[in-house]
Amino acid sequence: MRTRRGAVAASAFAVAATLVASCGVAGGAPADDRGPASGDPATLVYGHQQEPPCVYGGWVEQAYLSYQVIDNLVALDDDGTVVPWLADSWSVDDAGTTWTLQLREGPTFSDGTPVDAEAVAYNVEYWLGGGNSTAFAWIGEYVASAQAQDDRTVTVHLHRPYPRFVENLSQPYFGIQSRHALETRTAQENCSAPIGSGPFTVTEWNRGLNIVLDRRGDYDWPPANAEHSGPARLERIDWRFVTDPTTRTAALRSGEVDAIYDVQAFEWDNLDSEGYELQKYVTGGRPQQISFNTVRGPFTDERVRKAFAYSLDRQSVVESVGMGVIPYEGNGPMSEATPAYSTEAAERYSQDLGRAAALLDEAGWVLGDDGVRTKDGRPLDIVFPYAINRTINQDGSAIVQALQTQAEAVGFRVELIPYPPSEAASGVWSKPDTYDLTIGYWTALGPGILHVNWRQNLEETPNPANSAFYNDPELEAIILAANSEPDVERQSELYRQAQVYIADRALSIGVYARLSTLAIAPSLAGVRQERSQGGPVFYDAHFD
Repeated sequence: MRTRRGAVAASAFAVAATLVASCGVAGGAPADDRGPASGDPATLVYGHQQEPPCVYGGWVEQAYLSYQVIDNLVALDDDGTVVPWLADSWSVDDAGTTWTLQLREGPTFSDGTPVDAEAVAYNVEYWLGGGNSTAFAWIGEYVASAQAQDDRTVTVHLHRPYPRFVENLSQPYFGIQSRHALETRTAQENCSAPIGSGPFTVTEWNRGLNIVLDRRGDYDWPPANAEHSGPARLERIDWRFVTDPTTRTAALRSGEVDAIYDVQAFEWDNLDSEGYELQKYVTGGRPQQISFNTVRGPFTDERVRKAFAYSLDRQSVVESVGMGVIPYEGNGPMSEATPAYSTEAAERYSQDLGRAAALLDEAGWVLGDDGVRTKDGRPLDIVFPYAINRTINQDGSAIVQALQTQAEAVGFRVELIPYPPSEAASGVWSKPDTYDLTIGYWTALGPGILHVNWRQNLEETPNPANSAFYNDPELEAIILAANSEPDVERQSELYRQAQVYIADRALSIGVYARLSTLAIAPSLAGVRQERSQGGPVFYDAHFD
């Protein structure tokens, strides 16, 4: 196995294998009678795996935090139905280009200012102005403007129809912040402690350690699918950042924390048998998938992309490493949890080593005595960087390493480059000259994710989410037609057509479903996962 940073990557699979062997039976005492980790039934101690740069922003890890602090206009029920929250009702005109939202009476931001139509319209303009990169990616090409008609009525004008507009507003990226705070506080203040109308407020952030969230005593406007009304049942959340999964699990077992995020596959059955509650949510949107760099290197040739895809037995690798917890996902552009999913696209590229070899031969890559193919004196070297403990966890790293071995059997020479979260945040590994392959996901609740990930990346309209650097007006036209199609069946047909288009050209291949998982002490009840991003919701949480 070759990695540029061997100490990080080479140990991942070995450590996982050792832990599997050592944890073949339950690894801790039964959890039945333990109390709150803090000793105080009003305080929850939660162990999360990543610390974001700000509470609110365009990254899913920020969404998990901001959802506790910043309310949305709408929420999603467990079956995907849009339910009221800050907005009581909504409607769209016959043309499909003007949405009207009626706001709930009574909500206030934690700075005392009202959640009124002026504040909501300001937030829409804030998103359009780049206040949240993910919010802009979803609505930037559709929303023209927003205006307050009166204190409780907001109209949003679109350039063209977007039937899933309100559904998208359930994502935490569309949380409503205090206009007064955005206008009068510094960017750093709003980064560290944004002012929302949620059940908790940020009262302390010890960088590298934890964030403290305290209850709002006057809160009384939860989403329609909440279990109770009034203030949160907990008074405080101690949200701790614990990067190492083994340390998180040990902290749960020892009683140092009450719940943890991102449970390792091999610990799933162990924790279940020890009495912990386990929650697993397969996020919609883009799964953990491999994108091919189509503008530079060997994967500019479609035959080489297909050869790489045929060289892999992705399903067996995922089933082995995932131990029945992590689902295989063959569809590159879309997770099975997403509406309008294409089974046809998911079934492309079952392992066929003979076909892979034939495609490489046809493309002029000759197999050498050392097992590496060459063309015009150049070896078939593939650079494959990935953000460990950010884009993929330890289970994902083990999967990538197994795929590396499979690809080398037909003549690819794959160099894995695991890099730390700090480099992921800098964007150093996102440019065309830095990789041949990349792996990543994009959580979303609907098929509009295709537009986010496959809109053309042009100089006048950049799209950093297009990790294949694939610019195709035909593909974009199919997706845009789907986004504006009011008929659900026709819309789904167009989205499936786009997925097959991507699969046929081997622009992206699926690997495994992106999961949001929780392990919860039996003394803690009322924790759930919200249905747009899969993040934890602690509003109803309480100790029995």
